[in-house]
Amino acid sequence: MAEAPRLLVIETATAACSVALLADGVVLAERHELVGRGHAERLIPMIGELPGGGRADAILVDVGPGSFTGVRVGLAAARGLAIGWGVPVHGYSSLALIAAAGFAGDPALDRLSVVLEGGHGEVFVQHFATPLIDTAPLASLQPEAAFAALDGRPAFGSGIRRLAALADGLDLREVLPRAADAVLLPPDFATLPPRPLYGRGPDAKTLAERGLA
Repeated sequence: MAEAPRLLVIETATAACSVALLADGVVLAERHELVGRGHAERLIPMIGELPGGGRADAILVDVGPGSFTGVRVGLAAARGLAIGWGVPVHGYSSLALIAAAGFAGDPALDRLSVVLEGGHGEVFVQHFATPLIDTAPLASLQPEAAFAALDGRPAFGSGIRRLAALADGLDLREVLPRAADAVLLPPDFATLPPRPLYGRGPDAKTLAERGLA
C-alpha cells in the first residue's frame, strides 16, 4: 500500500518557530520552540530534525499576519524547499490557525476573536464562528477599537495583553500558533497564495502614493 502524501507545515509568523509533518490528517512529528526573533537560525535545523529531513509532497506555510521578518523567513524557506523538492506550496493565515485550535480545544465555543500583536501599538483582529468561518475581515486596530469589536467574544492570541487593562472579566487566552494545528484547518483555509499577508499598509510609501508626484 502506498504511503499517504506528506505535508510539511511551516509556522514563523509570531515569536514561535514551529514545524510539523502531517499525513492523512495525522501529525507524524513536530517541533515547536519560542525563539523570539531567531527564526532564520532555527527554522531549517528544525525541519531537518523531522523524519526524512522533513521531506514532503507539499508544503503549507503561514503567510501572516504577524512579524514582518518572521513571515518572510518562513515564505523564503517554503519556496526554496518547494523548488528543490519539486512540490507545491500553499499558504494559510495565522489567525485562522489559532481560531481552529481554539474551537478544537473548547468545543463549547461557537464564536471567538483572534488578536495578534501588530505594529505601531495596534493589534491584528479577526472574528470567527464554528464550523470554522471568518465572520469579519482582518483588521489592524488600536487596542480600544479591538476591545469594542469583541462584542463579548473570547479572545485568543498574542495580542490579548493589550486588552487586559481595558476591562475586567474579559475571556482572554494567550496562545501562539502551532504548526501541528494545521491538521485542524478545513481545505478552504489552506490554499492561500504563498505571499505575505501583512494586515496593514506599508509604513513607507512612494511619492505617488503620498500624492507628491
